Amino acid sequence: MSYPPDPNNPYGQQPPQPAPGYGYPQQPPQPAPGYGYPQQPPQPQGYGIPQQPGYGYPQQGGYPNPGLVQNFYAGWGARVVARIIDSIVIGIIPGIILFALKPTTTTTYSGGTFQTESSGGIGTGAYYGVQLLFTLAIWAVLAAMKSSMGQSLGQKAVNIRMVRESDGQRLSFGAAFGREALHILDYFCCIGFLWPLWDAKKQTFADKIMSTVVVKSQ
Repeated sequence: MSYPPDPNNPYGQQPPQPAPGYGYPQQPPQPAPGYGYPQQPPQPQGYGIPQQPGYGYPQQGGYPNPGLVQNFYAGWGARVVARIIDSIVIGIIPGIILFALKPTTTTTYSGGTFQTESSGGIGTGAYYGVQLLFTLAIWAVLAAMKSSMGQSLGQKAVNIRMVRESDGQRLSFGAAFGREALHILDYFCCIGFLWPLWDAKKQTFADKIMSTVVVKSQ
């Protein structure tokens, strides 16, 4: 015979039924159709493996490696015209001064012998000293222009410029001055100045020693 549970006895009461929906853990909701697995988070822009720069076109702010583009080198004719312009513009004043200072001599024949006497200008030693100073000054002017602008006045007129072969950048003043001085080697029988006619990189001897190339301006 059963008795109804005593409402005052807390141990005899049946545990309350769980509220609907809280009895057993609910299964997590199924993902929406078409999204079976969690998507990978998008990769942030600008990271990962850096892309190699292209070689098709020149990079902004510089020049491509001249060895990659054969027709990027300046032609021999343009370089000759640039040299002539520089010689006229930069060398005309020193040339006039040297012509005025050039020593002159007079040769006379007397008593069966020839006698030579100076008749104008300065002494021979002084003349060559002034000539050397003017030569160094011209080299310095050309080096200053090429190290600061990348081109001389003559090169600017024909749209060419001188750069380092390794990275396409301008030379320092010291390197540019050394290159001007090394043109002395190119003067021997003019072979060095003619060398760009058949050289793959159109370099003179001075260019090869200083690792420079003359390229077309953009």
